Amino acid sequence: MKRQPPSPRSSGPAHRLSSAPQEVRILGGIWKRTPLPVPLVEGLRPTSSRVRETLFNWLGQDLSGWRVLDAFAGSGALGLEAASRGAQAVVLLERHPELARSLQATVRRLKAAQVTVHATDALVWMAQPQAREAFDLVCLDPPFGQDLFDAALTRALQCVPPGGWVYLESPAAMSAPPGATLYRQGQAGQVHFHLFQREGAA
Repeated sequence: MKRQPPSPRSSGPAHRLSSAPQEVRILGGIWKRTPLPVPLVEGLRPTSSRVRETLFNWLGQDLSGWRVLDAFAGSGALGLEAASRGAQAVVLLERHPELARSLQATVRRLKAAQVTVHATDALVWMAQPQAREAFDLVCLDPPFGQDLFDAALTRALQCVPPGGWVYLESPAAMSAPPGATLYRQGQAGQVHFHLFQREGAA
């Protein structure tokens, strides 16, 4: 189903690239203001609250009925924000064992029956046949120290139907690949964030 987000608002300050906060908070929905732990794992860079606010202004505040995939989930801030705002099914993918355990503990604490955590490689998981066109939105925040952006975006676009959305964070601005349109983009310090839409009839 093709969705038309409302007009965006401006983005805010940068992510913390050198040191992650000890926790982040969900911004809206049923778990508004709920803290999410951020384990001390090298390279972990949770999406800042102001960037998340911008993304959900782009998408619309109510995600009721949406199916959302948060690949490279880390703290789970993107996927759990979507669940808090009404998404009916959210999948969190995280390869790092400590982060995956932390996500599972958070899901249990929230009693978030609509959220599933998989301790797995995101690129491999997204290539599975059952992931094809299975989501309305895929969120991508790959490790900035690895060159995964093009591959992750290509895989993610296969996971949404025509009219579906892919959100991507990267250290440099990216253009839309074939078969997608760059709907909105912004920059917060050294982080560029993009919302792509898969082309084709909804």
